[in-house]
This record gives sequence, C-alpha cells and structure tokens, in this order.
Amino acid sequence: MTQAHTPHPHIAARKAHGVHTTKNEHGGFNGWLALRITNSVGTMWCAYAFAVLALISLPDAIKTGTAALIAWIAQTFLQLVLLSIIMVGQKVAAAASDKQAYQTYKDAEALLEMSNDMQQLLKSNTELTEEIHKVLLAKENG
Repeated sequence: MTQAHTPHPHIAARKAHGVHTTKNEHGGFNGWLALRITNSVGTMWCAYAFAVLALISLPDAIKTGTAALIAWIAQTFLQLVLLSIIMVGQKVAAAASDKQAYQTYKDAEALLEMSNDMQQLLKSNTELTEEIHKVLLAKENG
C-alpha cells in the first residue's frame, strides 16, 4: 500500500532556471545591444535632451506658419520627446512586472515545498497506520 513519493521533475527545472525577469530575457549580441540602447534612450534625461533639441527648431516653425508648427509638434516634438517618456513608462511597468513575477515564483516555490512536505507526512501517516493495523491484527489472531 505504501507508495514512494517522487517530486515532479518541474521542481528541479524551476530551481535550475530561476525566475524569468525582463533583464534575463534578452538573447545574444542583438538583444544585449537593443537592451543597452533602450536603457539609454528610455530615461527622463534623454527626454529632456530631446525636448531641448526639438525646441531649437521651434522659432523657425512658428515663423513659417500654422502648418509648419503643427508638423513640428507632430513630427519633431512628440516623436522625439514622447518616445523617451513612453520608454521610461515601459521600464517602470517592466520593473513592476518583474517584481510580480519574482513574488509569484517565490509563492510557487513555497507551495511546491509545502506539497512535498505534505507528501512526506502522508507517507509517514500511511506507514504508522499500517503498523497499527498489523498490531491490531496480531492481537486479534493471537
């Protein structure tokens, strides 16, 4: 009746790999380079620098007229400045997602350990129950 508990192989695989986070998911040189560029451009300091760069051409856009001013806003200012600001927001969201993934990973680890402990307790309980059953049968027959 006693059955040996074998932990699921996924437990060992989880421990070997660890938690999946944004910083660990880039692959090779291209991923490394893209991550470096993203981390550089995706800063508020870069957004400020782009804003200053865009503002240099604002006086000429104002002199040229409404169409040029609208084009400057849409094509120069929004694209340069908002790009960096959006990237900053994505980095913040990714960091929060990484924290959540890490917490979920740790919670799953705890649940797996608790499940393994429960299996060991069930095994011990089964062995003790079998021993009690044998003693009672021996008393009955003896």
